[in-house]
Amino acid sequence: MRVSIKLKFSLFLALLLILALSVLSYFVLRGVERNQQGQTEIYLAQHVTTVNLRVKQTYYTGVRLTPQAFMQQRGRALAADLAGYTGLEVTLYDSQGQQVGTSAQGEPGPGRPDVSAALDYALNNKVAYQSEGDKLFYLAPLQGPEEQMGVVQLQYSLQGARSFQQTLLNLFLTTGGAVLVLSFIIGYLYFNRAAAAIGRLKKSAEDIRRADYISAPPVKRKDELGELAEGIYFMSREIEDSIAAKDEERRKLQLAVEKLQALEQQQKQYIGNISHEFKTPLTSIKAYVDLLNMYDDDPELLHDAKLSIAKETDRLYEMVEKVLQLTALEKYDFESQAELLEVESMLRDICGRMKGKAERYGLTVSLDVKPAHIWIDKESFMHIFINLLDNAIKYNVPQGSIHLRNEVRDGRVWITVRDSGIGIPEESRDKIFEPFYTVNRDRSRASGGTGLGLSLVRNLVEKQNGTIVLLESSGGGAAFELSFPLVTAKQFPL
Repeated sequence: MRVSIKLKFSLFLALLLILALSVLSYFVLRGVERNQQGQTEIYLAQHVTTVNLRVKQTYYTGVRLTPQAFMQQRGRALAADLAGYTGLEVTLYDSQGQQVGTSAQGEPGPGRPDVSAALDYALNNKVAYQSEGDKLFYLAPLQGPEEQMGVVQLQYSLQGARSFQQTLLNLFLTTGGAVLVLSFIIGYLYFNRAAAAIGRLKKSAEDIRRADYISAPPVKRKDELGELAEGIYFMSREIEDSIAAKDEERRKLQLAVEKLQALEQQQKQYIGNISHEFKTPLTSIKAYVDLLNMYDDDPELLHDAKLSIAKETDRLYEMVEKVLQLTALEKYDFESQAELLEVESMLRDICGRMKGKAERYGLTVSLDVKPAHIWIDKESFMHIFINLLDNAIKYNVPQGSIHLRNEVRDGRVWITVRDSGIGIPEESRDKIFEPFYTVNRDRSRASGGTGLGLSLVRNLVEKQNGTIVLLESSGGGAAFELSFPLVTAKQFPL
């Protein structure tokens, strides 16, 4: 069933007013009740003080008796006398809890309330009270010359206080009801006006949905509904203008499709490169296997085949390893465990590992490194510089050199790897980091190069928040400069 928004708003306002009035009435009435209770306790405590003074005065002016005998002999008269002083009904009990006098009319009977629990509490020199109907029984200790000599009970009427509370409750009910009815009527009329404006806004939205665009705001008000009407009007204009721009969007979509097709072509080319690079060593292996099948008794052929097959197998293994690493970096967010790494000792360790291979090629490796700390994955750091040193060895000249140095500037650690090799031509500078790209394909195959090393290095460097650039390339060699964020002692206490 459909319920109008103005009725919903009005009912919500009524419920809100009822809740507010209920909470307000509860706390006011509770506050009045607590205030009256406090005033009553103060009033009765003052009377107890008066009673104690009067009892002590009577005790010391008459014949000196024990407190128990005094209460037994003088209790009835003393209760009547105290009732005259206080204006309240007074009952006295001795230290044994026996009633010794009362100003009440008649004898105790079944109709009188049982105050034994409160009396036991008061006999322990404490104040106690209990209410029965419209009466409050206030019991307090009577102090003798040395110790408590009994209990005085004051009877106080609660009828006036409760009558006042009832009058106050009736006032809240009548006033609250009148306010509720009046507020509901006013709220209904106000929300009826607001609902009419919302209806016009709804009609405008329906017109826009049917492509019947509006020429002016449907509602003119200086509030949120007026702002909404302005918004609907401007939205109508924007929709109308956007339809005219559909051809432009279609053109952009066509460009996006063309880019996707280009990416697809690049992917096919990438797969073709992989297949071609894999096919070359496999062809060589297959050729030697065929020769061995034909001339398996030729020792020299067997020796050459073993060397060539081992070399091509190593090359295949290296290509597969690097392709897998590139795939992990580009598609599966290569996992790394960053740690605090000391650059000088790590570079010396890497150069020590590559020293044997450099010496086989007659190359010298020199270092000019200084202590510095970076936050990086240790295995990635190893991969980066082993690949760079391996390239510097493969593409160097006989009796050549390789030099590593580092420095700290601008909050980063800069590491340079320089070789005296064949260099990199100017036209190849922008392509050397592409997968499978090699400057000299014949030399790469002869040295076991795959064209994947620098692509892997760049991916690893970027994953570690670093940079890598080719500083120079000529017939006199090539130099790569890498940088990583420096970790200082303040950032990470060493």
